[in-house]
Amino acid sequence: MNSSRSSLNIKKNNFLKILIFPYETGEGEKMKKVIVALLIFVLVCGFAFAQESREIAENENAAAQESVAQASKKESAGGIKYIAAAIAVGVGCIAGGMAVGKIGAAAMGAMSENAELSGKALPFVGLAEGICLWGFLVGLLIIIL
Repeated sequence: MNSSRSSLNIKKNNFLKILIFPYETGEGEKMKKVIVALLIFVLVCGFAFAQESREIAENENAAAQESVAQASKKESAGGIKYIAAAIAVGVGCIAGGMAVGKIGAAAMGAMSENAELSGKALPFVGLAEGICLWGFLVGLLIIIL
């Protein structure tokens, strides 16, 4: 009985190391590369949205015959708005995905050892998914307002 408790304590410590300290488990360099690649992808998508916004603004300016100063101000504001929304959604989804991956794997491992932990572990996965929703809502509010 005592040996099973000590093995459970060892597994809990491993769970915390993987969840909280990924750099001590040897996965830190791999995670850095993934994060950098995803951030580059988010920036590329943001610039694509900015280009589309600039084209829309140019079409509106040609139709309305506004002054050059007002057109450049409107173009830059529209582009920045789309870049900010892309960054908000991208970073929120990247962070949420990383959190769900770590917490979900640890929760499944804990539940395979003790099925009674399912009620305690699954809400943490839902909390991690909420990060993605907040990023989406912030991006949506940036675009609307």
